[in-house]
Amino acid sequence: MSRLERIGERLGLSEALLGIVAAIAADAPEISAAVSALASHQQSVGAGVVLGSNVFNLAALLGLGAVVAGQIWLHRRVVALSGLIGLWIALVAVLAVTGAVPVDWSLVLAVVVLAAYLVLLGTEAQGPVWRKLPEGWRTWLRSAVTEEEIELDDAIRPAPARWPDVAVAAVALVVVVVASVTMEHAAADVGTRYRIPEIITGGLILAAVTSLPNAVAAVYLASRGRGAATLSTALNSNTINVVAGLLLPGAILGLGPVSGRSVLVTLWYAGLTLVVLIVAYRYRGLSRRTGGLIVIAYLVFIATLVAGARA
Repeated sequence: MSRLERIGERLGLSEALLGIVAAIAADAPEISAAVSALASHQQSVGAGVVLGSNVFNLAALLGLGAVVAGQIWLHRRVVALSGLIGLWIALVAVLAVTGAVPVDWSLVLAVVVLAAYLVLLGTEAQGPVWRKLPEGWRTWLRSAVTEEEIELDDAIRPAPARWPDVAVAAVALVVVVVASVTMEHAAADVGTRYRIPEIITGGLILAAVTSLPNAVAAVYLASRGRGAATLSTALNSNTINVVAGLLLPGAILGLGPVSGRSVLVTLWYAGLTLVVLIVAYRYRGLSRRTGGLIVIAYLVFIATLVAGARA
């Protein structure tokens, strides 16, 4: 994460784009483990890894990040901009997992919105893409992106990256991917041997372990005063998980029959996303207290999933 932050400084990335870069790299464990499980026809494990990781991300990245940092300050426009994308992807995940919308169409719905978001973040505010938007939209979006950068005035700026930083980041990413695939196979074998339900293996065990890089990245950013990047890492991590770890391989390999346990995890993910965004918008960020409540909500999620598995 430290190398990615330096690379972002060298490239002049916005806070939102820095969060996306961090999410892509830190999501390698979830995506690798989920694709490996789906390829092995363990749909519950694959879906559980992605969706359980998303619930864990909200608790560990935002909840724990707020507890450790004491406060994650956020502008309301920043919460609204990132939150709208996060909620849309959560809704698409619900539609796909419940079978309400075919997984290939769900993938299209997710990719179109995600691509538009990335184009807006990666282009100049006076560019041709922006000029096609209504004036009111342009003003609001320009303010949201600008407010993401305001917090850089108080944040610790990293040194610009050099080539060794790029090499270290690449090697670390390869190690994470290889380790994640190995871990998924080992966890699946242990689950089969001891008759652990697949949703527990994927939704709790693998979900939490594969999300540790995300948690480290978010706590690191939060402790350095980079609230917008912390929020972006959490929400964009969940978005990338759903698109690259669930919908894309699901469109190719299939998600299998509708599972009540997978639906339960998906609803928890969507519901907790909505609650976190409402709180963050209402109080202009997350305090240590609200962060603790988010962590408690994750513990309730664990209890609910374990009770359902036993039943």
